[in-house]
Amino acid sequence: MNLQLIGMEKKILAKGAEAIIILEKDRIIKKRIKKSYRLKLIDEKLRKSRTKSEVRIMNKLSSIVDIPKIIFSDEKEIIEMEYIEGKKLSEDLEKLDYEKICKLIAENITKLHDCDIIHGDLTTSNMILKKDRVFFIDFGLSFHSKRIEDKAVDLHLFKQALEAKHFSIYEKCWNMIKENYKAKDYKEILERIKKIESRGRYKERY
Repeated sequence: MNLQLIGMEKKILAKGAEAIIILEKDRIIKKRIKKSYRLKLIDEKLRKSRTKSEVRIMNKLSSIVDIPKIIFSDEKEIIEMEYIEGKKLSEDLEKLDYEKICKLIAENITKLHDCDIIHGDLTTSNMILKKDRVFFIDFGLSFHSKRIEDKAVDLHLFKQALEAKHFSIYEKCWNMIKENYKAKDYKEILERIKKIESRGRYKERY
């Protein structure tokens, strides 16, 4: 994990294109980054709408899925939430009981999709194991959708992330995901993944 000290009690955990993530004591501060190439009013409007959307989704999920609890948001660019101290699955999955963990992941994704919420960035980098619970983090790309296609794409991207990051255990992990993902219309969603993959293979050939 990338840690950079910025004070006695603050550390930068990550800095991406959209936001900077800071650890301060027992809380995480997520601050959306200003974009100088955008008109000021447009930039402020985008950061505000994305912050409000993320807060709204996290509040909706707080009693349904294991996620960090929101402590405060200015509804403009800042979200403060609890810090989940545990094992980041992108770094530790192979060393753990990964089949059991993938069952928990599938159950969490089921709960998300049954709420018609698409995570948008399902990777093990956004999953933390604390005791016997898998916490999902970073809902910056999340949105509401009832569409089979959107839910299938969400799962397909996770499948690709598993294959890229955890190739040695990828097949066992993906099989556990498929066996334990039971969202409404799950059969149709899993079938749609096959169509998404076939479209990808067609593009590669041509």
